[in-house]
Amino acid sequence: MGAEARLKSLGLTLPAAAQIPPGVEIPFAWARAHGGRVHLSGHGPLAADGALTGPFGKVGAEVSLEEACEAARSATLALLASLKREIGDLDRVTAWLAVNGMVNVAPGFARTTDVINPCSVLLLDLFGPIIGRHARTAVGMAQLPVNLPVVIAAEVAIA
Repeated sequence: MGAEARLKSLGLTLPAAAQIPPGVEIPFAWARAHGGRVHLSGHGPLAADGALTGPFGKVGAEVSLEEACEAARSATLALLASLKREIGDLDRVTAWLAVNGMVNVAPGFARTTDVINPCSVLLLDLFGPIIGRHARTAVGMAQLPVNLPVVIAAEVAIA
């Protein structure tokens, strides 16, 4: 079963394209395919209509670990939505090469790996252990755009 079928079997839907908040400029592509690879810009959690969704704030202060994990899963669905818009079919992905997770952390919060784990688990569930296997970074940041709790970027190989 391919990633598209697994997505449906899990009852997951991909959000609409991101709605940019007023005053924010996005002079770059959310996804850029070139030469058999796709670079995916940093994505935050989105609602079904593409609106940025909360909670907003620092993980370990305003945002709980559980809320941050859900935000990471939602950001992964946003990443997949941009990827699908760029390449037309998620089953064209031949390898997830790298995932870079950034977590908006309160001082002393050190569980960034735990926050980004739902992203990795979802990719492995959808693409399987061979295509879904990836290198990963999960780092804490002093601040993220529009006070998002999590931003995730990635690189994939495609057929």
